[in-house]
Amino acid sequence: MPTVNLSTAEVEHYERYGYTLYKKQLFSQDKMTELSNIFEEQWEQVGRRLNSELDTPHFRDERLLKFLLSDEVLDLVEPIIGANIGLWSSHFICKEPLIGKQTPWHEDSAYWNGRLDRFDKIVTVWLAIDRSSKENGCMRVIPGTHNNGFSEYDQVDGNENIFETEIRKVDDSKAVYFELEPGECSLHDSRIIHGAAPNKSPLRRCGYTMRYFSTEAKVIEEKNANHKIWLARGKDLAGNRFVNA
Repeated sequence: MPTVNLSTAEVEHYERYGYTLYKKQLFSQDKMTELSNIFEEQWEQVGRRLNSELDTPHFRDERLLKFLLSDEVLDLVEPIIGANIGLWSSHFICKEPLIGKQTPWHEDSAYWNGRLDRFDKIVTVWLAIDRSSKENGCMRVIPGTHNNGFSEYDQVDGNENIFETEIRKVDDSKAVYFELEPGECSLHDSRIIHGAAPNKSPLRRCGYTMRYFSTEAKVIEEKNANHKIWLARGKDLAGNRFVNA
């Protein structure tokens, strides 16, 4: 595999707009097949339906650490948040054909409010396991909203949405859609406004999110019961309790 890295232009785009796309293969074909097989096992275990048990799958299956702590991923992340990197979380996200629910407009940081003492250097790598397109409900973002602070939310119908709250008054005409082939990925800031339409197509849409934070941030232990973090690269700067430190 060629060296994985971001160009100066891609890093500048991320800093300005809160996201960038990496339209190359992140892992080798063998490694991507291995990851896809782990997802299929996990999905089978929860009855092949979207389920909250697909959150933090690496807590249950440490085979995933091979990917989460890999140079391929960390070499992408380092230009964004620096050389001292903590693994915050991961999540298999699967929208089933025809019935995959909408992901309402949200900021990841809003769901983690109070769990860390800062949110300015947290990045999500969203790796496509299936092809991700407008047709099957790919992720979409509102560029530049990563500097807006926490938004106000309204209640929405939980039967039609993955979450029961949504940011109010989002101008979706400004949305940028992340269309990715299997093995490609996107990177987005934890504070950017993003979401996804429902999957009404006959095509499944699955991705693996890998989330990282600068160890300048302090993880508030009393707000993170049973949550585990790994020191992925570099050193701890804020006195966090890492599994592997």
